[in-house]
Formats: sequence, C-alpha cells, structure tokens
Amino acid sequence: MVVIKPKISTYISLSLVVLILLTGLVLILRDFSYKGSFGLWFYLLASSLITLVVLMLLVKMMAGWRFVSAGKDHVVIKLPLRGSTKVYPVSEILAWEEETVVANKREFRQVTIVFQDKNSISISNHEHEAYTEFVNYLKKKAQKQQIKMKKA
Repeated sequence: MVVIKPKISTYISLSLVVLILLTGLVLILRDFSYKGSFGLWFYLLASSLITLVVLMLLVKMMAGWRFVSAGKDHVVIKLPLRGSTKVYPVSEILAWEEETVVANKREFRQVTIVFQDKNSISISNHEHEAYTEFVNYLKKKAQKQQIKMKKA
C-alpha cells in the first residue's frame, strides 16, 4: 500500500511566509492608524495586495491538503477539509500523465490522474511524500492509460 501525504516541510515554510505577510499587513495598518507616513493610496494598495497574496497561499495550502493511497487495485483520495473520501478502482482511471520540468538545476515532477467521473488529482514530488512509489504503482497497474509525452 502506497500512502501519499503532504510534506510537512512544505506546509511549515508556507505557514512562515503567511505569518510574515500577516505581520507586514498588521504593521502597515498600524502605521496608517498612528502615523499616516504615506498617502492613502499606498495603504490601500499595499493592504489589498498583501491580503490577496495571503488568501491565495491559504487556498493553495487548503486545496493541497489531501491524502492519496494506492494499493489492492484501488486509489483512495481523502480530503480532510471537505470531509470526503473517494475510492476509485484502477479500472476507472481514464488517463494519467507525468510531467517533468527542469528549473534551476532541480527536477520538478507532477503526475495528473483523470478518473471516469471527470475528477482529477495532481501530485508533485516536491509537495508530497512517496511520489516515486506512486508513479511506479501507476506504471505497473495502469500502463495502458498513461499518456506518453511527445518530443518535439
């Protein structure tokens, strides 16, 4: 049984970024209420921008918090924040594809799986543990559904 879960280090680093941004937002609003060093347009723009970035990071963190397990010819997807669990037999996989991107001398891999009910999941090697074991499981059990990348 292969269990794919989010890497805690990714969520710790994203949480630190969110905390830093929230601290900056508090300091900007505090400066506005006590000193007013800058023009009103600066405070409106800065607080709106920081709030938008914080919300985007929080949504990314919450959407990525899922547990996938594969074994016994089934793929189980648990979404704890939604409180849902879906079990898919391997035969219900329509297609899956692994993408590889090399950036800054590091290799980023992501596998995307599409199921018959049109749901899909994406799992990356930098955000999830046991990535290679999961891809090997897919290569073993769902070889026919793999989409091969064409080279230009």
